Amino acid sequence: QVQLVESGGGLVQAGGSLRLSCAASGRTFSSYAMGWFRQAPGKEREFVAAIAWSGGSTVYADSVKGRFTISRDNTKNTVYLQMNSLNPEDTAVYYCAAGRVAGTSFSYNYWGQGTQVTVSS
Repeated sequence: QVQLVESGGGLVQAGGSLRLSCAASGRTFSSYAMGWFRQAPGKEREFVAAIAWSGGSTVYADSVKGRFTISRDNTKNTVYLQMNSLNPEDTAVYYCAAGRVAGTSFSYNYWGQGTQVTVSS
């Protein structure tokens, strides 16, 4: 069992930056791939970024490529999402997830409760 708690969300102006963190409980964190997803009001949840268990492989949605960076620290059981050059279209609730494959689908085993990111224009 893995429990995930996101933090770091908030209100930021367009062009600004935020770093989200996702702290995981459990001793097997390092064996899981981790992903970030987001859901904007009135829209479906969408994939943002994912990282393999080793941190050696990452994948990004086209909409965030070059602006967002996913990373992990297995010694701290934490995955991060550094978000730069934010724009109002990035406004959403951001969720982290843990699974066996660092994929773009929703086939992750565990999900956090989410953290709100609001970008003002």
